[in-house]
Amino acid sequence: MRVIAGECGGLALVAPKGSQTRPTTDKVKGAIFGMLGDRGACGRVLDLFAGSGGLGIEALSRGADWCDLVDRAPDAVEAISRNLAHTKLASQARVHRSEVERFLVLVAEPYDLILCDPPYGLKELPAILARVAHPAVTRDGATVVVEYGRRDDVPVVIGRLRRDRVRVHGDTAVAIYDVVDGPIPGGTE
Repeated sequence: MRVIAGECGGLALVAPKGSQTRPTTDKVKGAIFGMLGDRGACGRVLDLFAGSGGLGIEALSRGADWCDLVDRAPDAVEAISRNLAHTKLASQARVHRSEVERFLVLVAEPYDLILCDPPYGLKELPAILARVAHPAVTRDGATVVVEYGRRDDVPVVIGRLRRDRVRVHGDTAVAIYDVVDGPIPGGTE
């Protein structure tokens, strides 16, 4: 596992100990940032269920201004901190040991890019996406990336989020959502 591109391209990253975390593979990470294009390298980024921090660190390496990385597991928080120190990106990030749902209620400034890689089959994902759609969490025109199991069901529209595209890589699917101005008629699908 490594940083793929940008100022830290090629640097190795460590994964949290144990089997609770499923780090995004370099192939899927490359596909995500290929799908994002320039949107993956700007503004404020939020990495939810951050694990090793690989997605948020990739965004920082490619030019994002700031990244908040959220995970509840102590081993994940330790791995993220080590990876930020190794890449020398710690001054542009903050690691939060928190439940994602709790963190989203406390967001003080909206984000431009949200990277969400929850455990596959997470029943709470629609509720989390509904909270992500709130204007306190995402700016109009922001982008939300959701990595999930290809057999999982994710909404096409939820609140201000409209799914733009999906790509499948083996057992992993990646959905890109656009955050539209105001609620979408019909709001949830």
